[in-house]
Amino acid sequence: MKLFGSSQMVSVAMTQLGNEGGQKFWSWYGFGSREEWCACFVSWCADRCGLIENGTFPRFSLCSAGMSWFQANGKWQENTYQPSPGTIIFFDWNGDGNPDHVGIVEKCENGRVHTVEGNSGDAVRQRNYVVDNIKILGYGIIVQI
Repeated sequence: MKLFGSSQMVSVAMTQLGNEGGQKFWSWYGFGSREEWCACFVSWCADRCGLIENGTFPRFSLCSAGMSWFQANGKWQENTYQPSPGTIIFFDWNGDGNPDHVGIVEKCENGRVHTVEGNSGDAVRQRNYVVDNIKILGYGIIVQI
């Protein structure tokens, strides 16, 4: 399947809801054994949409590498941004300014950001957060094609 654009990221991610253990994602990335796989999941979804192949999205397994790519390419927005579907959301769980987790924005409505995240309790799950949650570090923007 080769789709294009940020909104398709949500469609692809939703097909993986309930996937447990992440083996599909960390092995796709090239790891021989289990790794923290939230970034591998996001990259896998982007790959399925053709975004890595066309150069509009990085292939990353470390949250910090993904954040750095979005920042270096002028596609980073601070946590005050109102994300659209398919935007990449980065979290800082321990408050040190470094990303610890990453997911895909499903939608933003009624003051809440709804996400699809890999490696959330070792599964692909839907979550939601208040838009001004201090754990949201920022957003990576995918340019629509």
